[in-house]
Amino acid sequence: MLFSFFKRKPKDNLYTIAFYNLENLFDTKNDPNKLDQDFTPDGFKKWSMKRYKRKLYKLAKTISEVGNKSATTPPVIIGIAEVENDGVIEDLIGAEPLRDIDYGYVHYDSPDERGIDTALLYHKEYFSVLHSEPITLYVNNPDGVRDTTRDILYVHGTLNKEEVHIFVNHWPSRRDGEMETDYKRIKAAQTISEFMQQLETRYEIPNYIVLGDFNDDPQSESIQHLVNGRDLYNPMEKLHIPVQRGSANYQKSWSLFDQIMVSHSFLNHEKGTHSFAHANIFDEKFLMEFKGKYKGTPYRTYAGRKYIGGYSDHFPVYIQLKFNT
Repeated sequence: MLFSFFKRKPKDNLYTIAFYNLENLFDTKNDPNKLDQDFTPDGFKKWSMKRYKRKLYKLAKTISEVGNKSATTPPVIIGIAEVENDGVIEDLIGAEPLRDIDYGYVHYDSPDERGIDTALLYHKEYFSVLHSEPITLYVNNPDGVRDTTRDILYVHGTLNKEEVHIFVNHWPSRRDGEMETDYKRIKAAQTISEFMQQLETRYEIPNYIVLGDFNDDPQSESIQHLVNGRDLYNPMEKLHIPVQRGSANYQKSWSLFDQIMVSHSFLNHEKGTHSFAHANIFDEKFLMEFKGKYKGTPYRTYAGRKYIGGYSDHFPVYIQLKFNT
């Protein structure tokens, strides 16, 4: 965690954009169309209503506090990953820490066989949706069979009346090896780039916000392809300190798979527009394991089959935009 010697007073012209991988936010019901049996009372993880409600409260508390040391407003846009359906999203924004904030959401069921999707939460007072759609990621496994992975969620809307184009991502995992699965994440980057190309025939200088769990670090080929191909700015590059800091930790090694990138249009200071202020990892102590060999890493819900009772195996990441008046 980074600390400033002087405490700064939160500002009312800063707006927080966040991303949070929620680590398997499933309800307790068995959906016959999804591989969700583990997350049921009879499944091997013994996923109960008590555990579900406990997780909802913890996630809602975290979301409500992201960026609150420098901004007076709770996050206005939050991309989330690993949600099962509309119901769990409604339960999340209805949980006590968020229920008094007027959040709406955008979600589509994806073809992911486990049924885990991406979604966008937005503060209705500051953000309005103009259009949304899922962008299908067509990618095959080495055997030629389609990998039914998550869609990319596209949302076109207005933030304080300025138009923005948002892409929420959860790219294919490295489960079968980093090198062996590289091509899938490169294809995801190409898919977004091609979609942006089409947008640029209709919008002169579109404001892009690309956020998600990319299963790749800022220096990876897939991220570099997207950043360089579409002239994006990735502030997460400066935060990636593999030995000391990241958004997830695997075998005592930090990664920064969770990132937020923006178009260079956010580097201006024109009146009535937003400009990039700063970026950070929300790695507060309450989100960390507090003892043992995993001390300092994300305080997760499960470690394999063992119920830990924490928040998520990822820290949220966020940027803040300054509204120029």
